[in-house]
Amino acid sequence: MKDRVMLEVCVETVAGIGAAVAGGADRIELCAALSVGGLTPPGSLIRAAAEAPLPVHLLARPRAGGFVYGPAEQALIAGDMRDAAEAGLAGVVIGASTPDYCLDTTLLAQWIALARALGAARGVPLSLTLHRAFDLVPDPAAALEQAIALGFDRILTSGCAPRAIDGVATLAALQVQAAGRIVLLAGSGVTPATVPALLATGIREVHASARTLHDVAEELAERRFGFLGPQAGDTDVAQVAALAEKLRSAP
Repeated sequence: MKDRVMLEVCVETVAGIGAAVAGGADRIELCAALSVGGLTPPGSLIRAAAEAPLPVHLLARPRAGGFVYGPAEQALIAGDMRDAAEAGLAGVVIGASTPDYCLDTTLLAQWIALARALGAARGVPLSLTLHRAFDLVPDPAAALEQAIALGFDRILTSGCAPRAIDGVATLAALQVQAAGRIVLLAGSGVTPATVPALLATGIREVHASARTLHDVAEELAERRFGFLGPQAGDTDVAQVAALAEKLRSAP
């Protein structure tokens, strides 16, 4: 019998944390600014998430854009990792690239050493997820082996396509190559309708925002002043529940 499929929901608000819990998520990825793929959330949200009855993984990404980081940004990410450990979160989500989009294995090794030290200091290891910097690599098979050698627990990936449903062939190939040595977490555009194709790859963890978005009227004061973009929304408990039910019934 296969292991139960795990549902990770990425959230950016206190309400989103509550929706993920109420909808039946198994794990939370905590972030801000999902409109640009997620950024590091504020410390106040980290502390609130630490009270959730689910494992919480912190996304450590200091800005929008690519994943080539200078020394000051590298220090910010290391600080975010320390914040996650001190708050009692279960894990961190990190990634870094070289200018040619390969994994920056030197920098990642430094962060992983820090994570191991932080876990040892608190007596509970930090789970390590490689984020979608992986999806930009020129050679996914080689990057998978690098991630395993570095000691990552899982890779969040859409199969090197903008949406996971469009990367199923790559996801399937990576799942075979992984051979149980690392977990693949399929994410980007995941819905109940796309779940069967993703699970057909053999992957047993999926990642979704499960948000409901609506258009913001141009005349609304918050939009006119730039406090809101053209769309707004948050994690939807009904969408989380629909995904959870789909995964629970998976063979």
